Amino acid sequence: MPVLILLPPSEGKAEAGTGRRLDLSRLSLTELNPAREAVLTSLVDLCAGPDETAALAALGLTEGQRGELRRNARLREAATAPAGRLYTGVLYEALGLDTLPPDAQRAARRQVLISSGLWGAVRLPDRIPPYRCPIGARLPGLGALSAYWRGALGPVLEPAAGRGPVLDLRSGAYAATWTPRGALAERTVTVRVLHERTVDGTPTRSVVSHFNKATKGRLVRDLLLADARPRTADALVGALRELKYTVEEAPRAAGRPRQVDLVVTEL
Repeated sequence: MPVLILLPPSEGKAEAGTGRRLDLSRLSLTELNPAREAVLTSLVDLCAGPDETAALAALGLTEGQRGELRRNARLREAATAPAGRLYTGVLYEALGLDTLPPDAQRAARRQVLISSGLWGAVRLPDRIPPYRCPIGARLPGLGALSAYWRGALGPVLEPAAGRGPVLDLRSGAYAATWTPRGALAERTVTVRVLHERTVDGTPTRSVVSHFNKATKGRLVRDLLLADARPRTADALVGALRELKYTVEEAPRAAGRPRQVDLVVTEL
């Protein structure tokens, strides 16, 4: 089985879609559609309603982002774009999907899943409209999206993982919506990026958000270009090392995903 690669979405998105309107029945992971419909309905109703102040608060938006409410209110009629083109943040810039050779692009379409506060999870070819719905949002009738998706994703993502390893590159808030358990957890590798530098003669390490995302994008790109096909978590960690990444493993905990640090000295 190929590696299942889990990515976070990005706040940066294309300004507008270029194709047909949203059709949930055309999205992959169709088992999620009832949950997607519930979130979509709640979000559209909230953003089209009269209380914009409450809508901004529910979505964690500022006064200067009122335009996002109008965008969300029109989601059912908006033009769509493939998720792989819609997300334009740092990770996706470093991944550079459009510049991959055809074989690597096909592998990405098979292997990558993107977490989403609105859609739960989507594949790169899935056509969705630009939206604003962070995982930290609280929607009427649904409550906190992180908890809402926690109940829906497991039964869908576990079969999607198949028997192969899982590379989990999601940020903490999205990782909380689904944590692999049992045998699947032991096939899952989570990655933290640490920047190592010398300060006053002493090596120090720190987590840096922007470059963490860029490193993860480059990591996925390198795996796709190398046509890496590890069949176990051990082999996946080995593949990262073969790609010249400095990988340090945390102590293992039975029944929990394996945690590794990628240590970088240049950003």
